[in-house]
Amino acid sequence: MRVIYPGSFDPVTNGHLDIISRASKIYDEVIVCVLINNSKNYLFTMDERIEMLEDILYDYNNVKVAKYSGLLIDFAKENQADAIIRGIRAVSDYETELQFAQMNKVYSGGVVETLFMVAEPKYSYLSSSIVKEIASFNRDVSGLVPKNVANKIKNKFN
Repeated sequence: MRVIYPGSFDPVTNGHLDIISRASKIYDEVIVCVLINNSKNYLFTMDERIEMLEDILYDYNNVKVAKYSGLLIDFAKENQADAIIRGIRAVSDYETELQFAQMNKVYSGGVVETLFMVAEPKYSYLSSSIVKEIASFNRDVSGLVPKNVANKIKNKFN
């Protein structure tokens, strides 16, 4: 089974890595899809986000990183994905993700499923936005993101 784990990953967090790691143990292939969301202001360029993910995920044999600028469901169809993985931290995530899941189901002709993975409790508060907020006050984020990402964040804010 081929699944897609989409996101902006700006920056990738330990919570993202937990979902990727768990998904890679369950599914034959995981495509981490870095999407462009025109409503977001990014700290890192698309190329920087791809590079960080590839550095972190180099030893995952069944995980690959891709980028896409259109609708996720089109990417899923083009890559013959069976499902889309979404991480859920709280009820508010579920409400938002449910709408996207239903839309994707309709636009895939009922073919592509959305599967929710509940965040580990130690990551249930963690988001890229929180990491950027903390870093903007020159605080240490090394416990929230991989080491190479923490260094890149520090460089962005210095």
